[in-house]
Amino acid sequence: MATHHKDHAATDHTHGEMDIRAHERTFDGFVHMCMWVAIISFVILIFLALVNS
Repeated sequence: MATHHKDHAATDHTHGEMDIRAHERTFDGFVHMCMWVAIISFVILIFLALVNS
């Protein structure tokens, strides 16, 4: 077995100390992008229905 797994497990880590601001910003950006894609898709479908294509 490789020793680096053992070394990694031996590091001191306290739950809740990690800085997650970058993760939160990325997730917020992803959610906003999905929202805009859904809105634009809906508008395109409405437009296509109105012009009978």
